[in-house]
Amino acid sequence: MTTPPPPPAPDNSVLSLAEAVRRGDRRALARAITLIESTRPDHRARADALLQALLPYSGNSVRVGISGVPGVGKSTFIEAFGLHVIGLGHKVAVLAIDPSSQRTGGSILGDKTRMVDLSREPAAFIRPSPAGSTLGGVARRTREAMLVCEAAGFDVIVVETVGVGQSETAVADMVDLFLLLLLPGGGDELQGIKKGIVELADLLVVNKADGDLAATARHTVADYRHALMLLRHEADWIVPVLSCSAIGKQGIDRVWATIGEHRALMERSGARARRRAEQARAWLWSEIRESLLEAFRTHPGLRADLPAVEASVGAGEAVPAAAARALLDRFLGRAPDRKA
Repeated sequence: MTTPPPPPAPDNSVLSLAEAVRRGDRRALARAITLIESTRPDHRARADALLQALLPYSGNSVRVGISGVPGVGKSTFIEAFGLHVIGLGHKVAVLAIDPSSQRTGGSILGDKTRMVDLSREPAAFIRPSPAGSTLGGVARRTREAMLVCEAAGFDVIVVETVGVGQSETAVADMVDLFLLLLLPGGGDELQGIKKGIVELADLLVVNKADGDLAATARHTVADYRHALMLLRHEADWIVPVLSCSAIGKQGIDRVWATIGEHRALMERSGARARRRAEQARAWLWSEIRESLLEAFRTHPGLRADLPAVEASVGAGEAVPAAAARALLDRFLGRAPDRKA
């Protein structure tokens, strides 16, 4: 049986940073996440050593992923939710993923400015990160950032996804509970109930259930409850559909109580341990895929030829599948299969 390579030995600077993170030093926590998000090879080695040092002190939090379409009020909800949970004696870390421009690669990273009251709380930590080229509404290093926050003593971790629609399913592979925020008025959304993001959710919450939208929100809750009866449920967990008003701070207590009920049930059935084990395996393969693609794009024997191959494919002069196989053969150093 092949065993994984030994973890990198941390140097004194990494050990000092790890100790500062464990003490709850905010600046150290921010530096640690910056380090693990860096793409420099020398930083990657130090980040791996840091994560190995902090790993024994992670894993004890409630991990909640929150997604929803733009305009559903994710930031307002997270702020109200975070303030409520802090009032109960918890420490909350929010990892907010912002969309990155496909042209410039830049991100606004404005989530912290939309959670002013929460950002002032000593028991809260808000970290916006760019999604970069990673699909699924999260950043490539979100999993590592969760571990660092847990080691720093935060016992509730909230991952806020980009919020671009049905494709945001990657967050379900890294949290204990996936919460989907909905707008009052189901309409066409119910047509896709059997697939995509709704099917993965552990909890649905209709936000903005106040004022003129209160009655519409009640109808939306009823519609989703009926629709969800057609879907499978994990470990006897029947996905609840709740309503709340984040701006009015109504119904937030029920959301937190339901998260607690879910965790208790998952722990009793063993589903929580199984889910986290499966998530660790998913993390492994995700890192393999990302690292292989990065190595492929930067391979010295291919890098100069990639633009010409892409141009040839784009002009219809080459079959994409055949061009891809030829590049992979060169990347792997193997002779092309002449029988194909």
